[in-house]
Amino acid sequence: MSSNHDQTSMIRTSKSDPMIHRYAKNPILTPDDVPYPVSTVHNAAVVQYEGRYIMLFRAHLHNGRSVIGIAESDDGFHFSVRSRPWLTPADEGEFAEYEAFGVEDPRICRMDDAYYITYSAYSSHGVRIALAKTHDFINVERIALITEADMRNVVLFPRRFDGRYVRLDRPHGDIAPWSIWMSSSPDLIHWGESRRLIAPMPYHWDEMKIGPGATPFATSRGWLSIYHGVFETMNGAVYRLGVALHALDDPARILGVADDWILEPEAPWERSGYVPNVVFCCSAVPEDDGTVKIYWGAADTVMCAGTASIEALVDMCLQRGRPPLL
Repeated sequence: MSSNHDQTSMIRTSKSDPMIHRYAKNPILTPDDVPYPVSTVHNAAVVQYEGRYIMLFRAHLHNGRSVIGIAESDDGFHFSVRSRPWLTPADEGEFAEYEAFGVEDPRICRMDDAYYITYSAYSSHGVRIALAKTHDFINVERIALITEADMRNVVLFPRRFDGRYVRLDRPHGDIAPWSIWMSSSPDLIHWGESRRLIAPMPYHWDEMKIGPGATPFATSRGWLSIYHGVFETMNGAVYRLGVALHALDDPARILGVADDWILEPEAPWERSGYVPNVVFCCSAVPEDDGTVKIYWGAADTVMCAGTASIEALVDMCLQRGRPPLL
């Protein structure tokens, strides 16, 4: 839980940012905070572990390839980075061929006594998703490559449904708009029963493509899922965040997709950087006080954080929604 001081550090920055209160001391992590040479710190997964916050962040090395670093915090805002990366591309075995260009964009999902990490594995074959797990955020075990190329942005639901694991994913493809799909598995390794759940909306803020962001978390009225959406402008793409609500007993049933975005690039470090005009979320941590801490990579360069009311996000899905599919 954050302190009273940090609660008062949350501010609304503008009328166009009504849902998420940015942390006043953003960015919360930059390349200067990392004790080894990196040029970016972004697209991080955050989870609570033994009373602390653990962050797994993506960082570009100076050769341009990505590794996953690890940082820790008592309050979810002030992070200390460990002395070396936590996950680097495998140099032997079946993973080496598919991680040769880097490991990127982790998500963390706690199930039972383990923390499962999905991450993007890049190589000359394209991008596919790998699955790993840890019990202590010291040792990590690679489990399997769980998609073919070209696939990214896979997040797991933190419970089984009728005995099956469920994930949200986003295949690449130009035949239909890049959409959020759902798949299921008996063992976390073999996946199928795929179906398209949420599609971009023509001439909306996410009309170009959407993809899963944070690991969904349960509320009293459904599973809340924060995703990213992209709009193409004459000056390049703009990445924003949106929110959707899934039924508690059946995540394939969409209760609502908010029509408006919940966060867009506004701060200087969100509008300018390695990839301008990007806010990209890989994690959201619900708190006991009814708020959720939301973390996002800003311009693929630094990490930022903010808080939102869980009930307000749910209400936005149910009261200001749009059809998930046209």
